[in-house]
Order: sequence, then structure tokens, then C-alpha cells
Amino acid sequence: MTSDNVTRRGQGVLAASGWMLGLSIALIWLPLFGPLIAGFVGGRKAGAIGPALMAVFLPGIVVGLTAMFLGPLLSMIPLIGGIFAAAFGTAGALVSAMQVVPLLIGAALGAMTAK
Repeated sequence: MTSDNVTRRGQGVLAASGWMLGLSIALIWLPLFGPLIAGFVGGRKAGAIGPALMAVFLPGIVVGLTAMFLGPLLSMIPLIGGIFAAAFGTAGALVSAMQVVPLLIGAALGAMTAK
């Protein structure tokens, strides 16, 4: 495997991850089918099962880290901020967990149908 192939594969994972993240946000109003569609498109962009599966977890990590670092900003407001920070953190974790399974299935199907 040459360094050119490694570079192309790395860009495929980042591009696929970007598509998955963007479409997941755009299709959040479709509870099951939104992440399934986003995973399918991202899996096709990744081109193979390995990069597609790596791309599934990158948006989840980004969203989790964002919630982890922005949550304490809300807790600086006395009482109300603490309540909102706890609620947003819990809701963010639940939504992220609910979207991983269909995103994973969609990514596998999309990677299998890629050229």
C-alpha cells in the first residue's frame, strides 16, 4: 500500500464522516430512517467496510466531545444552568446512542454497494 493510497483512504474517512454528520443533522426529524440514509451515503463515500465503520464513530465522538466541553458553560449560571446542563447532557447522550445503530447498519450497506 503506497502513501498515496493511505492519503486517499484517510480523506475518504473524513469525507464520509462529514457526510454522515451533515445528513444526520439535516435528517434528525426522521428517527430511524435519517441515520440509516446518512450511514448509507457515508458508507458509499467511504468505499469499503473498514473506512465506513471508522467514519460512523467519528461524528459520535465529535458530538460527545462538544457536549462535554459546552455543558459546563451552562452550569456557570446558578441553579438553572445546572439543571439545563444535566438535561442537555443526558438528552445528547441518548440521541447519540439511538443514532449509532442505524448509522452503523446504513454504513455497512452503503460500503457493500460501493464500487
